[in-house]
Amino acid sequence: MKAAPEPAPANFMPLRFPAAAAHGLAGTSFKPEHLAAIVAEAGQRGFFEVHAENYMGAGGPPHRALEAIRRDHPLSLHGVCMSIGGPTALDRTHLARFRHLVERYEPALVSEHLAWSTHETIFFNDLLPLPYTAATLSRVCDHIDEVQETIRRPLLLENPSTYLAFGESTMSETDFIRSVARRTGCGVLLDINNVFVSAANHGFSALRYLSDFPLARVGEIHLAGHSRQDDDEGYPLLIDSHDGPVADAVWKLYELVIGRCGPITTLVEWDSNIPEWPILKAEAAAAQAILDRHSYIEGKRHAAA
Repeated sequence: MKAAPEPAPANFMPLRFPAAAAHGLAGTSFKPEHLAAIVAEAGQRGFFEVHAENYMGAGGPPHRALEAIRRDHPLSLHGVCMSIGGPTALDRTHLARFRHLVERYEPALVSEHLAWSTHETIFFNDLLPLPYTAATLSRVCDHIDEVQETIRRPLLLENPSTYLAFGESTMSETDFIRSVARRTGCGVLLDINNVFVSAANHGFSALRYLSDFPLARVGEIHLAGHSRQDDDEGYPLLIDSHDGPVADAVWKLYELVIGRCGPITTLVEWDSNIPEWPILKAEAAAAQAILDRHSYIEGKRHAAA
């Protein structure tokens, strides 16, 4: 029998936030240094995403800032340390804190990565890739079932950016993600920059990958910038760095996906070399323009049917 998650702290009193949906909206990563500028622009469209692990304390300035954002905007809660693909059991304390955040802020979207980041008592800063095998599939599905049972709602699972592949893999990444979604009922977070980075690093076609991706299960899209460096043998290597604007090639892939699937909630990630708020806001506005255009086209198509 699984142990029950930890109860909420005795002094935990959730605020009541307005119901807020994010469908068809573009958003950005929330950075505390942008709080004053965001609050000054009351009534703006969009949503904000935060990394869950930055808000696992009980209170203080981080929560006061997030409460101010959540009063007026939908929120996406994005986990980065669950180690869904790890070989050991999920950390029950971490999972309980994750559940408390979901209860506290009622996010429109909740997501985690198809990756592992822990080994015994060691925690890594990187989201590491998995071998795509039947054993890994079973373990990932068990972990996602546990998360979804704990938070009492579906989870979105994000495709990784990778820099190596395992020789023992017996299925493609797209088949693996499709199988996970089918067996657990989870949704998928499609990170298009991750697709572009992995395709460049491994020499496969990003378009072919997307044509085989379970697009019907996608509940959110991520866009981000990447950087380029050379590996030890002088070959180009793309890094999912989130430290600059979205590349033109990634925007083109995004247009293709939205054209095929319609307006899907979209986040622009920018996590280092963080610019002033107007620059990040403009990146989200570019995504919103694409969403609005395809929403208009889709509306006209339905009206004519």
